[in-house]
Amino acid sequence: MAGSVIAIGAAIVVGASLAAKSDSASQKVGSGGTLTVGIEASFAWTDSFDPTGEYLGDAWGIYMNLITRSLMGSNHVPGAAGNKVVADLATSVPKPTNGGKTYTFHLKKVKFAPPVNRLVTSKDVKYALERLANPKNGGQYAFYYTSIKGWANAAKGKPISGITTPNSSTIVINLTQPRGDFLYALAMPATAPIPVEIGKCFEGKPGAYGRNVVSTGPYMIEGSDKVDISSCSKVKPTSGYDGQTRMSLVRNPNYDPKTDTKAARENLPDQFVFVVNANADDIMNKVAAGEYDTATTITPQFLKKYSTDKSLRPYFHVNQGDRTWFLPMNLTQPPFDDVHVRKAMNWIMDKHALVQAWGGPQIGKVANHVIPDSLLGNKLAEFAPYKTPGDTGSVAKAKAAMRGSKYDTQKNGTCGAPECKNILLIVDTRLQDPKMQAVIEQSAKKIGITFAARTVEGAYPTIQTVAKNIPFSERPGWGKDYASPYTFFGPLFDGRTIIPTGNINYSLVGITPAQCKAMKVKGNCTNVPSVNADLDKCAALVGDANTTCYALLDKKIMTKVVNWVPYLWSTVTRISSKNMTQWQFDQFATTPAYAHLAVK
Repeated sequence: MAGSVIAIGAAIVVGASLAAKSDSASQKVGSGGTLTVGIEASFAWTDSFDPTGEYLGDAWGIYMNLITRSLMGSNHVPGAAGNKVVADLATSVPKPTNGGKTYTFHLKKVKFAPPVNRLVTSKDVKYALERLANPKNGGQYAFYYTSIKGWANAAKGKPISGITTPNSSTIVINLTQPRGDFLYALAMPATAPIPVEIGKCFEGKPGAYGRNVVSTGPYMIEGSDKVDISSCSKVKPTSGYDGQTRMSLVRNPNYDPKTDTKAARENLPDQFVFVVNANADDIMNKVAAGEYDTATTITPQFLKKYSTDKSLRPYFHVNQGDRTWFLPMNLTQPPFDDVHVRKAMNWIMDKHALVQAWGGPQIGKVANHVIPDSLLGNKLAEFAPYKTPGDTGSVAKAKAAMRGSKYDTQKNGTCGAPECKNILLIVDTRLQDPKMQAVIEQSAKKIGITFAARTVEGAYPTIQTVAKNIPFSERPGWGKDYASPYTFFGPLFDGRTIIPTGNINYSLVGITPAQCKAMKVKGNCTNVPSVNADLDKCAALVGDANTTCYALLDKKIMTKVVNWVPYLWSTVTRISSKNMTQWQFDQFATTPAYAHLAVK
């Protein structure tokens, strides 16, 4: 909740609101001004900001707070209250009927922003869902909606039978089976209404709609009012988002605050500007100087400075991240097609050094398994299958694990086969990435594994393209999509969710030989471990039984499948400028709650 504090080491950190300020206590929260956000290296969008496929948390925070309004939403606040689902585009949170399989929504009178300028209808919501269901449009989390009756029809160009629109303000969704978390899924940006008159111009063009997103929220991409939609041939990208270096959002003239609540969106600044800057230190200096108001990154130097300097603590914000950072091993690529090698990598990795590369204990703590303990009710709080003294790794235990491998050609506990040398390692360009690369290479070398590193700015599209056959990457992290363990396990471990591009099952857990052939996977596709049956079992349970089931699955993945080296359960750490008069955190998106931020 607003005003809560979190203890980190010796520092007491303001985690939600910017109420007390050292030299600006007389500041009052008001509307107006421009809030500028610095973004390191690149936008790193997974689908060029197209809401149908975009799966980056930072993008979600922008969408849900400022641009898109889905049937359901949240109040964009921290903690448990922020994970609660509330009505947004819908008039109320419906109770399911038909034994929990039917949901009926009635829409508020909300208008699309320019250039569409008309009321949102139920058909616009249906179109967005159909667009998501059709693989040709690049939807990256369509698997959350497969329980909608007839969902697979969209891929065949047919209507989804489970979605009906009795009138322009009513949409009815029928499921094949009850699902307790379905309303949460309807709060995600891909489900927000899309006007067909412009959406049709980008059919079968994943990512292309990202520069022409039509807003239903309080802000729109600058220049949207200048776009000509009289025909698809005349639709040009908005001037306010160049796709590479800058995005500018201005007020949506068609937004009616009476259709929203102040608890969800205050909409205080007149403009939001998101600026890409390749120099992380420069970003930090600009925030400190007031040229930027916050940033999506924090360097170790500034992390230490803001967490220990009493005068700066009001501008230092730390919140629970519900997020795991990990090193994925592709189960089809040698030598990681051998579980003994994968176990050895877990034993040898210096996780302490990896956390230090991010900035040390203020940034989070060493991860011992897949899901943050908070999402499992702390059922696995004592489970640490690869724990070593100081979390620095163990050569002895790693070699003991490696001795069972076919790649231990010298029978000495090291990976001696040719497949163990010059393995492709994808590295991103953020400040911490080169440091992480060094730790990974130094650790793996102790058991005979060497890498050939390739640096890619904004590495997600590369590592999410299955046909590229990436064996190892230091880039991925994963935050919950909503407050359920399934939002970790479903996207990341279900073999049925693997798609050619935008794939986030990086390790290809559960992939079949047929999938390998269809997606051009070149590697060992026989006997790849699967947890599909476990996922189906857990999904059918409710309450504590559901959580217990997922806790057992976490154990199985860490001891039997072993496709990750999880190393960090991160907090979300931000700094803000002295120009900012109100700060808030959005637990649902785990980003700044832009809907509640304010500047002078």
